[in-house]
Formats: sequence, structure tokens, C-alpha cells
Amino acid sequence: MHTSSHLFRRALRLSCGLAALSMAIATAPAVLAQETQVGEVIVTAQKRSENLQDVPVSVTALAGERLQSTFAAGDDILALSAKAPGLYAESSNGRAAPRFYIRGLGNADFDLAASQPVSIIQDDVVLENVVLKSSPIYDIEQVEVLRGPQGTLFGRNTTAGIVKFGSIKPSEDTKARAAVSYGSFNTLTLDGGFGGALIPGKVAARASVLVQHRDNYINNAFTKKKDALGGFDEKAARLQVLFTPTEAFSALFNVHGRDLDGTSATFRANVLTKGSNKLNANYDRKTVYFDAGAGNPQKYKGWGTSANIGYDFGDVTLTSITAYEETHGSSRGDIDGGNLTGPGFIPFPSESTDGIKQLDQITQELRLASDTDGPLSWQVGGFYFDSSYQIRTDPGFAPATTLEQNNKSWAVFGQASYDVTEAFTLTGGLRYTSDEKDMRVISGPNPVAPVSVSDEKVSWDLSAFYDVAENVSVYGKVASGFRGPSIQGRDIAFFSPASVAQSETIMSYEVGLKSELMDRRVRLNGALFTYTIDDPQFSAVGGGSNSNRLINAKKGEAYGIELDGEFVVTENLVLTAGYSYAKTEIKDSTLATATCAQCTVTDPLNAKGQALINGNPFPNAPEYTFDVTARYSVPFGADGELFAYTDWKVQGMTNFFLYESKEFYSKGDFEGGLKLGYAKLDGAWEAAVFARNITDEDNLKGAIDFNNNTAFVNEPRVIGVSLNVKM
Repeated sequence: MHTSSHLFRRALRLSCGLAALSMAIATAPAVLAQETQVGEVIVTAQKRSENLQDVPVSVTALAGERLQSTFAAGDDILALSAKAPGLYAESSNGRAAPRFYIRGLGNADFDLAASQPVSIIQDDVVLENVVLKSSPIYDIEQVEVLRGPQGTLFGRNTTAGIVKFGSIKPSEDTKARAAVSYGSFNTLTLDGGFGGALIPGKVAARASVLVQHRDNYINNAFTKKKDALGGFDEKAARLQVLFTPTEAFSALFNVHGRDLDGTSATFRANVLTKGSNKLNANYDRKTVYFDAGAGNPQKYKGWGTSANIGYDFGDVTLTSITAYEETHGSSRGDIDGGNLTGPGFIPFPSESTDGIKQLDQITQELRLASDTDGPLSWQVGGFYFDSSYQIRTDPGFAPATTLEQNNKSWAVFGQASYDVTEAFTLTGGLRYTSDEKDMRVISGPNPVAPVSVSDEKVSWDLSAFYDVAENVSVYGKVASGFRGPSIQGRDIAFFSPASVAQSETIMSYEVGLKSELMDRRVRLNGALFTYTIDDPQFSAVGGGSNSNRLINAKKGEAYGIELDGEFVVTENLVLTAGYSYAKTEIKDSTLATATCAQCTVTDPLNAKGQALINGNPFPNAPEYTFDVTARYSVPFGADGELFAYTDWKVQGMTNFFLYESKEFYSKGDFEGGLKLGYAKLDGAWEAAVFARNITDEDNLKGAIDFNNNTAFVNEPRVIGVSLNVKM
């Protein structure tokens, strides 16, 4: 494998080549008459509203039809997987605890106390716990995917990147929107919002709502019960009130809640034949053979509130964001995916229930930012985080264990940008973070002494942004970051000690291109990156028991490329495409993990029969992802159009565990959607027929390895009708 310095030099040469190619295209005569252009995209990747093309960050913004179509069939947040270059998501916990990966870096830990290197931020509030990260998204203005360490402005546990959600905010104008769809399995989605001025110029409000439903559609052949599981009811609501008593002062209050009643992940026993990763005859999407799990129920409720207060002093703006989140609930599952008579050989039954009895999260950010037109801009601030929760694990064969974890963290940070010339800008940032975690056993048959970990780190970044030509820029960025130490106590319920992982630190190098070409008909952005992680935190899951053990490898290395583009071919045809490639590698010659019960391990084994994982890719790190969308329309009537919209995504080789085997990976999986309909040219309304997973692909999303060759798959095909209205 190349060293980081070699990779960076190689990336720099490639970036210069890309820039030269872009300049050539930009200065060439336009091959099409100027009928329309790509629109301006505003992002908040640096906690300021800026043009996407002006920020030295690899970022993708998703909005409008790309989001609307993705969630038409009632999918949850996991539907964003592979919708932006470098972004992947999966879950073995149904709709309640997603796991995100950016540039191959994530965490396969399935426990509710898991720490992840991808941070989820909704309406400027960090959602740290995995259940909070599953908070439904609705009435959304935009989703931003920020790739690479974001430690200066967004803190610890962002070594991989950030997925940032922004809701539609209250405004003076009366505005309403609704997206309603109905399809297969009685799948219903209602996503809407309504708002406007309550007191003109002083108070505005917006109410938003989400209702999602799907009938149970999976039969349990063991109990002979039809339509036993697979359905869900998700309800959520949000109220925002904006006070603007003066031109200088604003206060945005947000209250929201969710209620989930559905099915946890559906595991399917021995659907992989030893020696193959292909689904076999034991697999039927609409049939399982569960002798336990009671239908795999999953229920979570939660609510939260925030106050985003700002005051403009003229040359500087003060912002305070105070937030509170609460959630509780549980998931139950038949983990072995069958019964002692099959399908296939199942050595022993396995059922478990995991839940959060009570989670409370408090965050406070205070930020002071410059607001002048000079060459220097800056911001400084402080952040406080306090979270506590109790997790109850019932393994089925022993009394339940309840653990309590507490996490407190605080930080101070600053960032400054200086326009050296009109074309050249330097940006630098610094952050100091202190992080502390504690865990103790509240009840259970396996008493364990309390565990405490803590650390403090300084992270920083430095970037240079240069306008090569009109609408063509290049940038380079060096960034460090860290993920605080972690405690995993789930194994206490299985009569094993808790495990601890020390902090991981990352050093990332990136060069990128931002360009709008051919009279701004084409937007082409790209980045080449390489990073090295010291002491990366991994989770050794399964391997002979339903365990979950934290480990640190000595090092991890990666390099890759991302491309993100939009092409307005004509005023009637618009294409988008995204591609990412990431080569990840574990670097630890002695690190070994337990392996599967019935699969075919391809790694060398040590004297204890454990797999030596040196050189393996990171778990759930797709070698590449590719996504493409196309929208074609033809005029129909005086003020309307007929249109066709399609979107597709492809996922390259993805290994599910730390060790490698012939069974537990996916390769070349793809999924697509299609929408055909009529729309008003002014965007007032749209009616369409749609299909998600239109080819009804059965794609492996993950596996359970400790008992038999169990796996779980993607969402089924849904065909339906949709109506979207805006006022």
C-alpha cells in the first residue's frame, strides 16, 4: 500500500490534471445554446450560508425531487445510502439505530451505546446516540453530506464526516407543502408542512408532520401466521416559532416528537450456502421460520426541543443554540433467524431484547462570528454536551442486565479565513475538546465494577482555496480529528466483561475541484483524499457468540476519489451523477478476531483459531458507489409538463465483518426507482405513479455470523401513486 505522502503527491498531480481539463472545457465554445443553467446551491458546511462552489470542503447537497422520490415508499433515513458519493448506511436494528459510513469509515457496532465516527446533525443540533440518529426526516429543505474530518467546527466523533439535515423554516409568507403517496403493502406516506406570519414582521411559525405506514407482509411459516411482521407505523411532528422583535434579534424555537411502532430487523437463517454469498432456496422475501421474537416488535418514542437565538451587533453576530432530546423504547428479535428444525442447521436458539429505558441529551453551543465585508472572517465558540441513558439487554437465557452510561464533553473552537488576494483564500481552525464517559451496572446477574474513560485532544485544519478561472477553483485541505474513548458493556449480559477502546485520531489530506462549465450547464466537483487513523476503533461482533467487543487496531489507512456532477443537457433533460472509490486497509500484523460458526474464512488463522485481519478492508466500506438520476419532460398544455424521473445506485464490494469469508460480503448490488407523471410548470402540484426498487432486487445488507449463515436484505419493491402540492 502507498504511504500517505505518496498518495497525497499522486492526488495533487491528479487534481492539477482535473483542473487543467476543467479550464479547457470552460474556455471552449459552448456546444449548446444557453437555455438554462445549474442552480446556485447554498450550504452551511462552515456554519455560514455559502455557495457550494466557494467552500474548501467535499460536500454534496440533496434537495427537491432527489429527496422526494427517495422517500416516496415510506423508507427511513437508511434510504440515503449511496445517494451521495462516499456515503453508505445500514442497520441490523430495523428503523431504530442506523449506522453511517463516509469514505469507508464507520462503526459496525450494533449496540445502542455504540459510538460512530459519522455525526448526524438536525437543525443545528448534534444527535449522538444511535436511536436519536434514526429520528425521521420530513419537511426538509436540504441534506448536506460533509466528507472527511469536521473536528474544528463540529467537534469530536466526526472523524469520517457529517450528515446534516435542515428543516424548512418559518417565514413571513404563507407557505404550505404536502407529499402524499400510497403503494404496495398499503404503504402510506404523508409528509407536509404549513406556516406563515402570526404577527407580521414579529412572529412566524411552521408546523410539520410525518405519517408513514406499511402493513405486515412477511408470513411466519413456523407458527403458520400470515402477515406476521414487516410492517411499521411512524409518526412525527414538529412546531417551529420564529420571533424577530427587532432587526438585530431573532429566536427560533423548535419542539418535535416521534412515535415508532414497527418491526425490528428480519434475520433469515442459512440463506447463504457455505462457500457462497448468493441467496439460496432457503430465502423467500415474504417468508420466515421464527420460533421466537414474538413478531420482532420495535417501539420507540421521543421528543426534543431547541432554542436558536441570534443577535446582530453590527460587525459580529452572537448565536446560542440550546437543545434537549429524550427517547426510550426497545426492539425484540429472533436472532438465529429460524428454529431448531431449520432452515438448515441451527445449533442453538437465540433471541434477545434490547432497549433504552431513558435517554436524556443536553447540548449548548455559543458562537461569535464576524459579519464584515473585509478580507478577514472569523468565528469562535464553545460547546457543551451531556448525555445519560440506561440500556436494558435481555439475552433470553439469563436475567436481563441494565447498564447506565454517562458522557460529558466540552470544547472551545475557532476558525478564520483570510482573502490573500481576490482569487486566493486561506482558512484555518483549531479546537480543544475534553471528553469523559462512565458506565455502571444497575441490575443483572453479572456484577461488574464501574468503568470510566476520558481524554482531551486538540484538533485542527488548514485549507487553501484558489480560483483558477471563472467558475473553476481548486483547493487543498489538511485536517485532523479524533473520536473519544468508548465503553461497550453489552457483553456483561452474556457473562463477559465490558470492553474499552481508546481514542482514535485521524490525519486527512485532500485536494479538490469545484467547477461550473459550458456556460454553467455543467457542475463538476471532485476530490482526491487519503487519510491515516491511529488506534482506529472497531467492533468485533459475533464470532461464536452474540457478543460485541471493542478493539483498537494499530493503524488504518485509506485513499480514494469522489466525483459529483450535474448536467443540464437541455431545458427538458437534466442529469446528475456521483461516484466514489475508497480503498481502506487495516494495518495491524497481530490483531486477530473470532470467526463465524459455519462460514468459510479466507484469512490466515493464529494458534487460537482466530482470523488475522491485517490488510483487510474496514467493515461495511464499499469499494465504490455510483448514483445517477435523470429527469426528462415535455410540455403538455399551456402551463404543464409530462415528465419521467429515474434514479439508480450501485454498490461495489463490501465486506461485512473484520475478517473476510466467502459468504459475508456483497458485490455489485444495485437498486433503482422510476416516477412518471404530470407537473405544473410553476411547481404548484404534481401527480405521478412511482416504483421504488423497481426491479425487485434482493440485496444483502448484512449478516449474523455467530450461529448460522444468517443474513438480512434491503426493502421490497413498492409500486404506487403520489401527489405533491405546494402553495
